[in-house]
Amino acid sequence: MNHGEILQSIVFSTHALTRIAAQEAGNDAPATQWRALNVLDSGDGQRVGELAKASRTTQPGMTRLLGQLEQDGLVLRSPDPEDSRATVVTITDAGRTALHAWRDEIQRILAPRFSDLDDTDWEHLSRAAEILHTHSLLERTAR
Repeated sequence: MNHGEILQSIVFSTHALTRIAAQEAGNDAPATQWRALNVLDSGDGQRVGELAKASRTTQPGMTRLLGQLEQDGLVLRSPDPEDSRATVVTITDAGRTALHAWRDEIQRILAPRFSDLDDTDWEHLSRAAEILHTHSLLERTAR
């Protein structure tokens, strides 16, 4: 596999694994919900437009989703202290709890699929996860 094919394989495999976990868990929450909560979990709050971009959705779509997430107590919207026309979104403790529970559920559901891996395979996956995490953080700071 060339470098581009490796990256494609990683992206499509992670999407497939996430879809499998959601189906097996019976989790019908939109993937955008988990992406948004994940972005919010790693920061001090985001403007709606920035969150929409990071979550790969439109601003009106994000606004609708945030309305539901706020109603469910998972996020809090408040005026941006630097620009009263803008809204800043933060994750609540309940949102963080839900996100971490979903992460644990993913781990529980997917673990059996990887039970045949040996220590060397796990070392490779661990290194790959470090690399992917570092490069996804680079993308966030580049904005």
